[in-house]
Amino acid sequence: MELFEDVPVRGPVWIGIDNGVSGSIGLLGDGEPRFYRADKDYTLNEQNYTKARKKVNRVSFQLLKALLQCAKGRPGTQVVLERPMVNPGRFQATMSAIRAMEATLIVVQDDLQLPLLFVDSKEWQRDMLPKGTSGEELKVASRDIGIRLFPLLKEVILKQKDADGLLMAEWCRRRYR
Repeated sequence: MELFEDVPVRGPVWIGIDNGVSGSIGLLGDGEPRFYRADKDYTLNEQNYTKARKKVNRVSFQLLKALLQCAKGRPGTQVVLERPMVNPGRFQATMSAIRAMEATLIVVQDDLQLPLLFVDSKEWQRDMLPKGTSGEELKVASRDIGIRLFPLLKEVILKQKDADGLLMAEWCRRRYR
C-alpha cells in the first residue's frame, strides 16, 4: 500500500471517508491524490465475536491511523465523514456501519485530532453527481465522474465500483479551500 505521506505534501489535506467496511477514503492535497479501499487497505476480516462460525469485517485502528497520519498538524486540513446508514430493517448492516464509524471517530478525533465534518450522502452528491441521479445510477455516476476527475486512479476506482471517498474529498476541497 502506498501511503499519502510517500508524496511530499506541504499544505492542507482534504479527506473524504465513505463510512463502512465496504467504503473508501480519498485524500487530496498538493501531492498526487490517493484512494484507499476499506476491504483492501484498512479493514480486517476475523472470527465474529459471537459463538457462530462466522467472519466479521471491522475497521483496523492501526491501518486507518497509518493512512491518515499524514494530515496531522497540517493547517487547513478537513475530514468529511459520511453519516452511517441507520435502518432498523437492516440491523446487521446498520451495526456494521456504526461500529466502523466509531473506530473511525477514535482515529480521526481522539488520536489524530483532525477537524471533522459529518455529511449526508445527498449533500455531497448534490454538488458532485448529475441532477436526478438515484438508486443504482449513483454508483455508476460516482465511478464515471471519479475516473474523469482522477484518471490515474482508474484501476482502483473500477475495483471499488465507485469513487465516493474521492468525490467527498473533492467536494470538501472545493467547499473549504
